[in-house]
Amino acid sequence: MSLPDALAHQLLRQPRRFALLERIAADGSISRAARAVGLSYKAAWDAVDALNNLADRPLVARSVGGRGGGGAQLTEEGQRVLALYQRLERARALLLGGEDDLQLLGRLLLRTSARNQLSGRVLVIETEGHNDRVTLALNGGERIQAQITHASTEALELREGVAAVALIKAGWLDVQAPSAPVAPGDNRLDGQVEQVLPADEGPAEVRILLPGGQVLCALATAERLQTLALAPGSPVSVRVAASQVLLGTAL
Repeated sequence: MSLPDALAHQLLRQPRRFALLERIAADGSISRAARAVGLSYKAAWDAVDALNNLADRPLVARSVGGRGGGGAQLTEEGQRVLALYQRLERARALLLGGEDDLQLLGRLLLRTSARNQLSGRVLVIETEGHNDRVTLALNGGERIQAQITHASTEALELREGVAAVALIKAGWLDVQAPSAPVAPGDNRLDGQVEQVLPADEGPAEVRILLPGGQVLCALATAERLQTLALAPGSPVSVRVAASQVLLGTAL
């Protein structure tokens, strides 16, 4: 029986989950395995739940409570998947290049419904209650912030220097004049209009060239186009809330 596509995708994109399976097999405990791979106890349980849900049969069998506080072990299917992943990793090491090459391929192969995909690296992570505010330094030099849960930060294995992709739907970008004020906590990206693509119905698409060479696609009504006098070459700014910036990581 082949490994389900969704499960293989999760293991390839999140190698720490594979490391977690290895440690569960060795330690017989989710809590000890979590500490060994640098995950919180909750994040480890979430990872095990995700893997069990994606597999045809559970990979990890758990017992809760008892004198020893409960334990965990790989099922027969879990052992099979672990061995398969190890073979897959050896094959990948032979066929592909270094970590930077893997990350590049991961970005190029990323599939998402978000029109805007901006690559960069994590500059800083600031804790705000149960959330984190993650600042990315984009490849072109601009910066953008995303507000995500701390659990998401752990699941994506984000830390300073890690490559990541900011995902923003075109409809979430508010097209403004460069002089317009910015709400506290919102992102502002300045650029110039590269192209305006009118639509027969609904808002037009505005392609915006950022100084570093990356391009954003935003939506603007005919009234907004007229008010801001948007045309190729004109300066423009977009605003987007940090909570509307999604993050993804490559292989």
